[in-house]
Amino acid sequence: MFSKHPKGLIAASLANLGERFGFYTMMAILVLFLQAKFGLNGTDAGLIYSTFYFSIYILALIGGIIADKTRNYKGVIMTGLILMALGYLILAIPSQTPVVHKTLMLTLSCFGLLVIAFGNGLFKGNLQALVGQMYDNPQYSSMRDSGFSLFYMFINVGAIFAPFAAVGIRNWWLGTFGYDYDADLPSLCHGHLDGSLSEVAADNFQRLADKVSSSPIANYSDFASDYLNVFTTGFHYAFGIAIIAMAFSLVIYILNKRNFPDPSQKAKAQAGQVTEMDVQEVRQRILALFAVFAVVIFFWFSFHQNGLTLTFFAKEYTDLSGMVIDFGFIKFEGAELFQSLNPLFVVCLTPVVMSIFAWQRARGAEPSTPKKIAIGMGIAALGFVVMAVGSYFSHLPLHREILEMGASPVKVTPWLLIITYFVLTVAELYISPLGISFVSKVAPPKYQGIMQGGWLGATAIGNQLLFIGALLYESIPIWLTWTIFVVACSISMFTMLFMLKWLEKVAK
Repeated sequence: MFSKHPKGLIAASLANLGERFGFYTMMAILVLFLQAKFGLNGTDAGLIYSTFYFSIYILALIGGIIADKTRNYKGVIMTGLILMALGYLILAIPSQTPVVHKTLMLTLSCFGLLVIAFGNGLFKGNLQALVGQMYDNPQYSSMRDSGFSLFYMFINVGAIFAPFAAVGIRNWWLGTFGYDYDADLPSLCHGHLDGSLSEVAADNFQRLADKVSSSPIANYSDFASDYLNVFTTGFHYAFGIAIIAMAFSLVIYILNKRNFPDPSQKAKAQAGQVTEMDVQEVRQRILALFAVFAVVIFFWFSFHQNGLTLTFFAKEYTDLSGMVIDFGFIKFEGAELFQSLNPLFVVCLTPVVMSIFAWQRARGAEPSTPKKIAIGMGIAALGFVVMAVGSYFSHLPLHREILEMGASPVKVTPWLLIITYFVLTVAELYISPLGISFVSKVAPPKYQGIMQGGWLGATAIGNQLLFIGALLYESIPIWLTWTIFVVACSISMFTMLFMLKWLEKVAK
């Protein structure tokens, strides 16, 4: 599989594998941690989540600028790994729940997220630029799209197991104190402690409390405080797993650092050449890249709902009874497990998609990279059509009705989310790795780092808009929320098709 690719690809993929394992351990539980730890509603938790996701990608633009200015790409990448480990450490230190000094502790948590985001900004885009330079060698240039697809597939191996690690640690810690997991209980515990539960919700709280506790409950207020403390402490320990993952990536990176290409050396070589890229060509390439950046905002606004509204849906509207893996000493159960589906499908489907591209290439019918991206956006729209249709015909209650009752009276089959994640992953494979490939191919050599940062910056803007999904989720019928994302992805597809000939000309 890697035989026709540069040797540095495997090492770069392994370094990113560990980083992604740590990142997705955190992302699988982040929004649920914020709700369980601080009693936040979906909109407020979604705002923090979307701002963090925005920061990760917009700071990649800053990271690209720093690397381009200093020409110390390798050092910048290593600094990013160290900063991410420090950020995870801040989140991993347990603190008492219910939180006494809520503003202080929430601020500290957000600071930890900011440190992670800055470290990720130094690491992510610059590593992608480094991989892109490997394919500037004419020997490997024809394999650029395939190389980035492999890079994308390989790093998702870590993301597959990350949610299991987070859920396993959280549930193991609950079991240590004689508790079982229940998705609805953290919010009910907060509601019981602040006296905001309706009579129906209060009855549901006591019923679920009796169900998860291995011993009789004498005082439900004491139970609520203890359950929240144990529940969130398990999350804190799960963040600690990310620190170990960062150490793995750092070791792999240091051991292979000398074997990676150095963009700064390429820049020096190019500076000594008599001919340079025409100014008009540079302008056209940058305009084309910014046009694509603007379009993919709508895709990322929709796709990255997998860690926000789709996770809310898994927690509140999905029957999780069939999603339990019990090994006796540890039980894997929770809405977070759906986060494993996307990376699992990435790993399984990447060889299939690559085979399709190879089959088309052999017949001279392979779509251009911009056309593949447009196709991916259309596929993403279909994924949300599945959610919209399934939610509509399931007659799901409004979110505010769930709050009044304490739990949804209607639970849908997990297959609705499984199918949606499958379709969205196919779309992702047509967009994300190929988008990175497109940037590495079109970006003028001296702007490689900043243009990779620009791609991530466009992703950042889409991520900042994620909170709109949480706001819609809590305000309008669920099926209508998914329809908004169908429209967003469709706009992206038709805009890309409109620009297709121009983009293909620039990319030649």
